Amino acid sequence: MLTATLTEMPPPPALVVKQVPRKHKPRPDAATPALVAEASVVSAPLPEPGPEPATPEPISETPAPAGEAPPAIADAAAPAPPAAPTLPPRIELVYRGFLGTQGFFVGDVVYRLEHHDNQYTITTVAQARGLAALFLRGEGRLASTGTITREGLQPNLYTAERTSDGRHEAAIFDWDTGVVLLNDHKTAALEVPTFDPLAVLWQFYFVPPDQEEADFNVATTRRVYHSRFSKVGVESVQLGFGEVETQVWERTGGDGNLTARVWLAPSLHHVMVKMRLSNGRITGEALLDSIRVDDTVAQK
Repeated sequence: MLTATLTEMPPPPALVVKQVPRKHKPRPDAATPALVAEASVVSAPLPEPGPEPATPEPISETPAPAGEAPPAIADAAAPAPPAAPTLPPRIELVYRGFLGTQGFFVGDVVYRLEHHDNQYTITTVAQARGLAALFLRGEGRLASTGTITREGLQPNLYTAERTSDGRHEAAIFDWDTGVVLLNDHKTAALEVPTFDPLAVLWQFYFVPPDQEEADFNVATTRRVYHSRFSKVGVESVQLGFGEVETQVWERTGGDGNLTARVWLAPSLHHVMVKMRLSNGRITGEALLDSIRVDDTVAQK
């Protein structure tokens, strides 16, 4: 099943960011600055008194010279910058998995994202369906928790478990020391940006891409590897709830021989709507089937 080996799958692209200190940084709040101009008031001079006492003449305003606008209270308040888009605090993406490119259905997977302030939690449950259930039993469950920074997602803990054999593995990210703790007491160097297989799927959801290449590391429970993705074009993808325009990203470098292509939808906050993986012998695809926001089916 496509999602049965998510811990070793190269993920879709993440935004390339420069090296930053490994300290957690709070998520920036939107600000709406305004400039207030000082008001200027112009008064006409009083007439000089005559040689003999006389009743003062009424004060009249001095007319403005020709071609000049009369003085007025300035209003130079700058427009407030557009507010950052509001992202739903909870969203679920339901995908259908296929073997090959001819639509042989093998199972489905649900990705759930929840976030509050600068913290996030991503969980995934995958289960084989149809004939594939005869060979792949039980559920595969993945989870990622971490911090939302200005550069996107910074995972703290990634876990993988399988109900069929009771397997449970974890990767612990220690950003202060620059080390990630892997399964079987292994360790690896931790650099920015490094994601886990779940966090990388949601990177562009929080930080839309502004470049056409993405270089990053991915830490599974067993190893850390490098990936490079490039934007190779745009394409319309027909989904169950309509057609969407997508950006197509393809793996152009990195470890291993697994090729990957992903389709991201800007109109849906750059979530992945399609993915294709191949190791030269087997090709698998995942296609977005529905989106649920706050327990309500938003698209179907």
